[in-house]
Amino acid sequence: MDTAGVEAVWRIESARIVAALTRFTGDFGLAEDAAQEAVAEALVSWPLASPANPAGWLMATARRRAVDAIRRRTTLQDRYALLAADLAVASAVDEEADPDRIDDDVLALMFISCHPVLSPEVRVALTLRVVGGLSSEEIARAFLVPVPTVQARITRGKKTIAAAGVPFALPAAGERRERLGGVLSVLYVIFTEGSTATSGDRLLRPEVAYEAIRLARTLAALQPEEPEVHGLLALFELTAARFPARTAPDGSPILLEDQDRRRWDFAAIRRGLAALARASTRGLGPYGLQAAIAAAHASAPSVEATDWDRIVVLYEALGRVAPSPVVELNRAVAVAMASGPAQALAIVDELVASDRLPKSHLVPTVRGELLARLGRRPEARAELELAARLCPNQRERSVLLRKAATLG
Repeated sequence: MDTAGVEAVWRIESARIVAALTRFTGDFGLAEDAAQEAVAEALVSWPLASPANPAGWLMATARRRAVDAIRRRTTLQDRYALLAADLAVASAVDEEADPDRIDDDVLALMFISCHPVLSPEVRVALTLRVVGGLSSEEIARAFLVPVPTVQARITRGKKTIAAAGVPFALPAAGERRERLGGVLSVLYVIFTEGSTATSGDRLLRPEVAYEAIRLARTLAALQPEEPEVHGLLALFELTAARFPARTAPDGSPILLEDQDRRRWDFAAIRRGLAALARASTRGLGPYGLQAAIAAAHASAPSVEATDWDRIVVLYEALGRVAPSPVVELNRAVAVAMASGPAQALAIVDELVASDRLPKSHLVPTVRGELLARLGRRPEARAELELAARLCPNQRERSVLLRKAATLG
């Protein structure tokens, strides 16, 4: 088996292995380290002789590495004896005998990786590493940060969890629902970075977005009774469905009104609409409402035929349950399409006056578009040039500068 094969097995099995090892050892950091050692060994040995059961091989090897590590901790000799006895009688793939327990283990791993004691950036790095199976190098590429920074975040996260005494267990039902929002927000951050990169020379990082979708599907399978999990998955699927039409062959952005909708991924749209239907069973939360907005776009044959009045109503509802200046700005865009730019400009000017999105390129971008539609070309050009100066993504910046130039 070549390196790609090893990485594919690891990507699929890593969450199960780390979760089972954490339950086995009671030490989250040790479990993750042992699993990484096992995959490193696989990269060396599997190209020479592939195991008949790759997942079982990884589990057995990681168990041995964990026991070896515990044995080296002289203060834990009693614990080692207990684990060694357990290892002697356990099957390397005994977790397969209790699939429900595996589900619980993986779900517990998600909640640990997104624990409130961790900072947001550490939650993202740890989730991608221990639940998603990404390497430090892959995470660094995704978020355009140095590899040592990612490694430091992961190390800090494991130390913080250990110091806080976070148990490897599912939170109680009430607490689980309270903490679910933190898990969903981590997945949302990962997907958002993939769907519109915050910086760099690429608009899309689809490999990052698809990893968030994979994790959201896992979470939806583990928490099928939670509407907002399905709402988040629906949002991801419906947004990613437009990826094939969002960039030209050279990577330059294609605006919504110029996209060839025949290139949209209609299978993803169907999956998204199905997830949205499940989310709608008990009323839509913030992610479900965003998914409903994405569904209105995905179901329309053109920008002109889009139900903008419905989108305005959905943004108003979203503003009530999850108010934010970004929601207000997006509502302004929808109002412009439904009722004209003058009414929308009043909304944007309120945001400017309150300075609720300082140093964001989004406000001058929208304001410039509205001013252009009102025929106030010099003001529009100044706003778009300001947006370009503030925009950290090179692809978006080039679009803004081209628009500004047409208003000369």
